[in-house]
Amino acid sequence: MTIRLAAPFQTIGRLALAGIIGASLIAGDAGAQQKQPSPGSAKALFGSASLPAQGPAQSIGFYSKGCMLGGIALPVDGPTWQAMRLSRNRRWGNPAMIALLEQLSRDAQQKIGWPGLLVGDIAQPRGGPMFNGHASHQIGLDADVWLTPMPSRRLTAQEREELPFTTTLQKGKFLTIDPRVWTQSHAKLLMLAASYPQVERIFVNPAIKKKMCDTWTGERTNLGKLRPIYGHDSHFHIRMKCPPGAAACKPQAPISDGDGCGKSLAWWFTKEPWAAPKPNVRPPKPPREMMVSDLPKSCAAVLDAPPAASIAAADGGPDATALTVAPAVPAAAGDLLPAIGPVPTDKPLVQ
Repeated sequence: MTIRLAAPFQTIGRLALAGIIGASLIAGDAGAQQKQPSPGSAKALFGSASLPAQGPAQSIGFYSKGCMLGGIALPVDGPTWQAMRLSRNRRWGNPAMIALLEQLSRDAQQKIGWPGLLVGDIAQPRGGPMFNGHASHQIGLDADVWLTPMPSRRLTAQEREELPFTTTLQKGKFLTIDPRVWTQSHAKLLMLAASYPQVERIFVNPAIKKKMCDTWTGERTNLGKLRPIYGHDSHFHIRMKCPPGAAACKPQAPISDGDGCGKSLAWWFTKEPWAAPKPNVRPPKPPREMMVSDLPKSCAAVLDAPPAASIAAADGGPDATALTVAPAVPAAAGDLLPAIGPVPTDKPLVQ
């Protein structure tokens, strides 16, 4: 399916449009810098936890309003992956997510010849809301994977902090893939990631989704898992389903528009998603800071739970035997259906 831009939209001023798109890409990739969270806020408390909470693995709440018990870290280096931006301390996840990333990295190398994965943010040690960069990634079931292939050598710690993102978009054009960057291997990697039954969604830039809709000639059953969203031009965001038996994990509504190459994608190529605020209109009042009391009740117990003995212990390192298991934190009443906070949405809503 080929999506054509409406004539009025083609006439939007290039500079204004570039500014709008540029701002969205910065927010989507690196995370717009936000004010320092207030002491005692959920961001401050979960952001300051340096080690995971001991206990059986649990993803508690919704992707954008929850926390995580018993998280483990993706090892910094593996045979087919390298973790990036280590200073953020966001390479923690539900064991199911860590296992998926390791499997994807192996399969990508063996099945499609992708050199290996550069893995970005997964979650904080105990999940919860982050200082900046994400509304979701709170329950250990979201992960960012760079669209840059892993180099053949191990990156230094400094390189992992400073290596720039590489956009797949063509400079100066509206939502157009750069043919000098995009390869068929990128397409194969996305469809491989979407092929796993435990993957719920994969968020990508609308231009990437359009490129896939227009050019993918293989099996299209899982194409609908690729969901267009702001940013996500230099990485893709994997979202897993709630693991089997995870009673405290709130699932997202299932996808309902087939391959997603119709109206839900065409909307991104209209003025509406990119419209600048109307002049002389009072901006909305900033939302109240999220507090721990706004999260599922079990999240307070996750914050209070004893930490893992060390990063290496929760990482499967040499002192893993030092990790003792605390009693499970039970799901409290009300944890099964927490209110849904900000989350990448699949607009417009499919009727």
